[in-house]
Amino acid sequence: MKIAVIGAGIIGVTTAFELGRDGHEVTVFERRGAAAEEASFANAGVIAPGYVAPWAAPGMPAKVLAQLLRRHASMRFALPLGMAELAWLWRCYRACRADVYRSNRARMQALAVYSRQRLHAITEQLRLAFDRSDGYLVLLRSERERQLAEPGLQLLRDAGVRFALVDAAQVHRLEPGLNTETRLNGAIQLPQDEVANCRQFALLLKNEAQRLGVQFRFGSTVSAVQASGAISLSLQGEAMAQPFDAAVMCAGVASARLLQPLGLQIPLVAVHGYSISAAIREPLHAPRSAVMDEHYKVAITRLGQRVRVAGGAELGGNLADRRPGAVQTLYKVLHDWFPGAASSAQDAQVWKGARPMLPDGPPLVGPSGIPGLWLNLGHGSSGWALACGSSRALADMVLGLTPEIDMGGFGLERLRA
Repeated sequence: MKIAVIGAGIIGVTTAFELGRDGHEVTVFERRGAAAEEASFANAGVIAPGYVAPWAAPGMPAKVLAQLLRRHASMRFALPLGMAELAWLWRCYRACRADVYRSNRARMQALAVYSRQRLHAITEQLRLAFDRSDGYLVLLRSERERQLAEPGLQLLRDAGVRFALVDAAQVHRLEPGLNTETRLNGAIQLPQDEVANCRQFALLLKNEAQRLGVQFRFGSTVSAVQASGAISLSLQGEAMAQPFDAAVMCAGVASARLLQPLGLQIPLVAVHGYSISAAIREPLHAPRSAVMDEHYKVAITRLGQRVRVAGGAELGGNLADRRPGAVQTLYKVLHDWFPGAASSAQDAQVWKGARPMLPDGPPLVGPSGIPGLWLNLGHGSSGWALACGSSRALADMVLGLTPEIDMGGFGLERLRA
């Protein structure tokens, strides 16, 4: 089939690769000048299936309210919120029921495990080389944090995720660069998890997709999708629409706007996150792999000769407005754990990205209900961890095959219930 893929972030690139691998004639349309330049550009890079979970969880509303007045809050609202954000918050609140959370978390974790397997298979088959390292530590500053983590640990046990509770001395042996003066109770060690450079992988896989015949049209903005009898795309600056047998929507936050004229009301909003990336100044003081500060919800990762610090969740506002307090929190956490590891702030790259999130957590992967139009969107902060699995499953559906993993609960019908 002749298939269009809208968007060349990590989801769009992996989708295009899998479709091209299956023999389809694929064209990718991307408004930016290169692949992975938006939400996939400078994320933390953590691939931890056991920690992939919906934000809509029991107790989350109270936790968010408690955060609002903190100086280094992990969650903030950029006021005033629009009607779309308010409606999203209401739906998110309704999805915080324990039964909904458990089923959504189980689905997302299963997809994340499958996605990691697919990532490793692709990497091995194509012999791709990109910045990555093994191991993930969730740092617990106090005994109270350890106690609060226990319900999550039970979920890891139930899911069969390998982990260990390690004391402070063991943590410092695993990550010798950690600051010994910062209070540390212990950590959750996840030895099977890893950190990898999402954008590097996306660029390498884009090259492999091109070798399969996939065409990438960068600097091409899709202004409308028509689906009256057949699929066609209208592009900014071009008079004639482009006809296709099918299209896959992977356009991140812009997906909701493109789908609305077709009668598809997708509750998709941008939840902004921040990161700083800097060259490692002193390797002995830098992380070996990845750590997560559980208190501040900030990840510090080693990506080759750079350290990346990522975190924050900001609902509302826009990409152009960078909140200084969010960046200061990242520097604080980096200094707490790895002082002197990175080069000066003047040389660091500061990034803010818009993560496309659905209110209940799981992405939409599958048919749209409109013949020829498919969805692979709404992965939120778990896009890198879910990308390869989501795209292989979607490609199987396009072929009319049953995916290797149960994709129940990832369809559009759940949002209509």
